[in-house]
Amino acid sequence: MQKNKRWMKSVLKEAASNEIAMPWARGKRRTAMIERRNAPVTPRKAASA
Repeated sequence: MQKNKRWMKSVLKEAASNEIAMPWARGKRRTAMIERRNAPVTPRKAASA
């Protein structure tokens, strides 16, 4: 039996690569998130009964 299996090599390779985009990463998505967070809250109308 092999000591290191093929799937283990691929798992270790993927774990070493850090290409996942995080929400707090700088860029357009982060700027849009900050703008939404800082946007004024519009009051909502209460549902009429």
